[in-house]
This record gives sequence, structure tokens and C-alpha cells, in this order.
Amino acid sequence: MLFRAPEGRPQYFTLLIAGLTLPVCVAIAHPFPGLAQPSAKANSTAPSLSLDTEDAYTLGAGDRVRVEVFKLPQFTGEYQVLVDGSLNLPQVGSVAVDGMTLKEAADTISERYARILKYPIVNLNLLAARPVQVGISGEVNRPGAYTLSAGDAASQLPTVTRALERAGGITQMADLRRVEVRRPRRSGEQIIQVDLWEFLNSGDSRRDIVLRAGDSISVPTIREPNLAESIQLASASFASDRSQGLNIAVVGEVYRPGPHTVTASARTGAAGETGQAGGTGGISTPPTITRAIQVAGGIRPQADIRRIQVRRLTRTGAEQTISIDLWKLLKEGDVSQDLFLQDRDTIVIPTASEILPADSIQIAAASFSPDSIRVNIVGEVKNPGLVRIPPNTPLNQAVLAAGGFTTRARKSSVDLIRLNSNGTISKRKIDVNFDNELNEKTNPPLHNDDIIIVNRSALTTFSDNLNSVLTPINGFLSLFSIFRIITGQ
Repeated sequence: MLFRAPEGRPQYFTLLIAGLTLPVCVAIAHPFPGLAQPSAKANSTAPSLSLDTEDAYTLGAGDRVRVEVFKLPQFTGEYQVLVDGSLNLPQVGSVAVDGMTLKEAADTISERYARILKYPIVNLNLLAARPVQVGISGEVNRPGAYTLSAGDAASQLPTVTRALERAGGITQMADLRRVEVRRPRRSGEQIIQVDLWEFLNSGDSRRDIVLRAGDSISVPTIREPNLAESIQLASASFASDRSQGLNIAVVGEVYRPGPHTVTASARTGAAGETGQAGGTGGISTPPTITRAIQVAGGIRPQADIRRIQVRRLTRTGAEQTISIDLWKLLKEGDVSQDLFLQDRDTIVIPTASEILPADSIQIAAASFSPDSIRVNIVGEVKNPGLVRIPPNTPLNQAVLAAGGFTTRARKSSVDLIRLNSNGTISKRKIDVNFDNELNEKTNPPLHNDDIIIVNRSALTTFSDNLNSVLTPINGFLSLFSIFRIITGQ
């Protein structure tokens, strides 16, 4: 007949035979003493995961355990699994436990003590798990091998997200729905599918599985980038470090095309500020497309902001192209278009075939346009020279910014000289009418380094030419008059 010991005391069984009570050899194993074990009711409501949540922990070199032999304190103590995978125990010496579960190890220790004891009862507790060595590959910033410390018995074992943090965080191309953990087992390799996207959305910690020594984590590349999801990826606890500067190339219609180092910006800062991480009272946000355009000098007036492309290299060496429409950001407030960048991205800003005047005014007011452009206004204006004006300022306003026409100016037209993007120089005669609205023909928006020449009026030109002819004669007559006065003739 069998009787179970009271709850909370060492669990062993007694056997009644012919009125004699004899202890029976029972091995009892606890993974972490003092931690509540999941009840059957809790397991019944758990979602169906590919990981077996009851998979037992296996011992290895570096584990620290407590071996208790019932009613024999001289055999009880704390031990560490040695590098050869064995425990060195009193009286019985070396006992190999490498690769065994706690229950299997307790059974093995009980068998060894059975050689010198009658009916030994062994209780085995895991006090501190050994460091976990894992390999991480795919869409992380620093793939490779990592050793993750498990800490003491009160701490949790390392999880997938903790490993991803150690690897520098995920990239923007990570497919969190198809993360794989490959685990070596006696019966062969086990592949565990981990849906970290569901973990981000639901907070279900069971999705963030516990790792074992020898595990390898693979983060695949997403097949089709999702702009809306990139915001959530960048804000995850296991995302890339926001404070790190990124090496980005910006080409096309910006004022300073080429490679740039783009840093995080302060969320509370205004557009166009330095945007260094850790600013006063600010929370740093990862570098975005608009931030990179600002660093590259700002958008040029002829840029097509509806067809911007981001070319991004994946960890496999392939290139993915992401289409961006910053016009949606300006008109609809679609912040997903302001894509978070990652290292080695290339931003391509094409030239627009035609831009409506109303569109150019809105683009000029955008945060990713430069604060000002340089225009040289020479000739018959009150304050000739270099003038700084906002981008896409109409020609009429630029003339007024230089003080307006003088009385000697030809007020009907001016000459506009422009250096084109293909390296050529063009010259246009623009009819001036201060009542005209912004338009390409009579009041065009100005570009950086444009030159406006305000010529003299016809009357002024004739007068100046006449003066140039008469000046030598007047000088000669003046000399002749002086000669006459001196000679008295």
C-alpha cells in the first residue's frame, strides 16, 4: 500500500509489507527551488506554441546544484558540474550528469548511493544555471556567437529578445514573424518557430522563449517591407541602438549629395536643429529620411518628393528598394513615409518633370528644405550683392529683398542666369510685374546661386554714354579756360 508524504515536505513513498514500513528509493528534482510550478489549469489556457513548454532543462558544465540525501546531512551540499560534465560527490566520487535532466541526474546519483546506502532518497535542485552560448545570424547588427549569463536561481534564463539585444538589435529588414531557434537534441535537431511580432503586439512572454546552450537563432529578411511596421520595429526593446550614427548616402536633388553621417534627433527639438541624441529634455529617435535630407543640405526645388527610393542591403547581400512618398507626409501627415534608416542605406531623390507653383511653395516650407538659399542680385538695385532668401522665393520678392529698383533701372525686365544640374548655364529675360503671382514665366521661383541682373534703362544708358563722350571734351575745355586766365588772353 502506498502513502504520499504531506505537501511541502520531501516527497517520497513508503511501502507497508507485513506491518513493516520501508522507505523506497525516490529521486526528486526541482529546477529552481521556491519558484511556483505552472498548474494544469494554467497550461490548459496557454496558446499552442511550437515549443514544448514542459521541455526539461539539461545539465552541463558550469551548472551549480544542491544535492540533498534524505536524513543524511553529511552527503548533502552544493556542487558545480565540472568541465567534464560530472559532479564530485562524497563517498561515491565522480558521477557523470552532462546532458541529463534534473530527474535523470537525481536517479543516477541515487543509484550510485544505493551501493553504500539502503534506500537512498535524493533531491536535486538547480541553484544557478550555467552561461548559455548561442549563435545569432541574419538581420541583426552584429551576428556571431554570444555567451549569455543566466544569473542565480531567482533570475530568468536568457531569452531570444535578450540575445538579440546582445547582438546589437534587429535591423529594419528583420522578419519577426519567422524567427527560428535551432536546438540540438539527442533525437536530432529541433527547429522552434518564434513569432516575435505577436510578442510585440500582445506582450505574451511565452513567445519570448528561454534559450539553451547550443541554440542558434536565425532572423530572416522580410520579403516585403512595411512602412507602418517599421515604426514599431524601431521602438522595440531589442531594436538597434538609437544613439549610434549611421553612414548614409544621399544622391540626387539635394544641395550636398554624397555620403553623410546621420545621428539620432531629439523628439522635442525643432526641425533643422542639430538633433544630437541626449539633448536637454529630449528623447532620441532613430535617424529618418527627412533627417538625412536635412544633413545633406535640404531638398532642391526641382526634387520629385513623390518618387524617392531607399536602396538597402540585406544580410544575404541582396538589395531591396523601398518607395517613399514624402508628399503624403506633407499633405496627410503619414509619418510612416518618414522611414527609419539603417547603416549603409542609399537615398535617391529624382528630378521632377514638372512642379506646380503651389506645390513648390509647400515644399519650400517643409522641414527638410534648407532654411535659405543664396542669390546674387547685381545692377540697378539699392542694395546689390548676395541676398539670402527662403527656397523657391519668387523673383519679384528677391528684387524687393535687395531694396528694389533704383531710378536708373530698367523696370520692365531683368536677366536671370542659372547654373543647371547638368552643368550648363542658361540666361533668360524675365518681364517684371510685381502684381504677378508665382509662375515659371514671369515670376519664377529662384534656385540656389541664381544671378539676377538689373539693367539700366534706355534713357540712363544714353545719358551715361553721352557723359562718357563729353567728359574728355569738358575736361579739355576746362584746361583751356584755365590757360586763358593764366596768360591773360
